[in-house]
Amino acid sequence: MDIVSTFDQQAEKTILALREDLKSIRTGRASPSIVENLIVETYGGQSKLRLLELATIMTEGASSISITPYDPSVIQDIEKAILKSPLGLTPATQGTRIVIRIPSLNTEQREKYIKVVGEKIEEKKITIRNHRDDSRRTMKNAFEKKEMSEDEKYRLEKEIDLQSTKFMEEINVIRENKEKEIMEV
Repeated sequence: MDIVSTFDQQAEKTILALREDLKSIRTGRASPSIVENLIVETYGGQSKLRLLELATIMTEGASSISITPYDPSVIQDIEKAILKSPLGLTPATQGTRIVIRIPSLNTEQREKYIKVVGEKIEEKKITIRNHRDDSRRTMKNAFEKKEMSEDEKYRLEKEIDLQSTKFMEEINVIRENKEKEIMEV
């Protein structure tokens, strides 16, 4: 029973999920990650695929994204998915590709996105705290069942607390970087 490595794995997954979540939050800069996970209903609603499975997505300069579908027949479906998304982006079809201009964010939008980042950060911090508390409960139960000595329990608790602090610091760095990215003009 390796409580510390289980905690580490859970916390790593949480941080990975956080990074994925934050990718979809728009900054003033064009990035394929803004749209790559959009779900597109294609082929008459028969399949739902992520945009990155349907097209090549590239940036053109700092303010636009170019989307070139592998199958030109899905271009309208991709356009529809972009318009329906909460991103507030306007696609423009140019022949066999779609171009999206990323407007720079105004102060109000920046503040709104920073607030969303804060909420997502807090969610993940709570998740990590819950994993830490679960680990502590597991140790307490093992100690009560005499499966672990008091010294071992104390050592593992200390290790979990150190790891927990390390993950919280990592989350704070992720937050700072994302906020800096959003505030960049």
